[in-house]
Amino acid sequence: MSEEQVSPVKRSVLVTGGNRGIGRAIAEAFVAQGDAVAVTTRSGEAPEGAYGVACELTDPASVDAAFKATEEHQGAPEVLVANAGITRDTLLLRMSEDDWSQVIETNLTGSFRLVKRASRTMLRARKGRIVLVSSVVGLLGSPGQVNYAASKAGLVGMARSLTRELGGRGITTNVVAPGYVETDMTAGLPEEQQASYKQQIPLQRFASPAEVASVVTWLASDGAAYVTGAVIPVDGGLGMGH
Repeated sequence: MSEEQVSPVKRSVLVTGGNRGIGRAIAEAFVAQGDAVAVTTRSGEAPEGAYGVACELTDPASVDAAFKATEEHQGAPEVLVANAGITRDTLLLRMSEDDWSQVIETNLTGSFRLVKRASRTMLRARKGRIVLVSSVVGLLGSPGQVNYAASKAGLVGMARSLTRELGGRGITTNVVAPGYVETDMTAGLPEEQQASYKQQIPLQRFASPAEVASVVTWLASDGAAYVTGAVIPVDGGLGMGH
């Protein structure tokens, strides 16, 4: 009898905001390792090899519909990566109620809706991996980002509460906190501004999206089975001590 390499069992992975930047890199990394990957976007488009699902995180019915579509296509998500988020940056005294509420509703309440829906099937299966994508801004703070920083800091408290609530059922919940990453947004900054930011970073450079993705895929791997309630910075040392 000839020896054959046994392929790993495909897992169902759901990544929100998976059509560009960090989310796209995360989706592509899971696809590359053989997982069945669905990505949610407002448009429904997806990277090659992934299944695109239109979803609006501020609408509970839309979130539920996205999960149902994913379940029908590839089974209930065993891995959830809550990555989608928005910014409405402005100084506190200029920040409107709408600027505040839109960011909190999308980044924090949207993540609540995602983990609540995903946990239904994870609890029944007695296993699951939840990764919330926060930001170094949620740990350090940043002028002009009171709303964004609050939403990203809130994910830490959410993850640690989920860890205590769901951990006994084999579900891990962790937070990845990226710093400055090479995306379309940072590429559009003036060169002198980019240089100023890099001077604050011990590694003197921005991260690549793939470097953030590699931490996310590790947290979803067997090698991280005993890691939960953790906040892992991917920021080149920018947020040390936080």
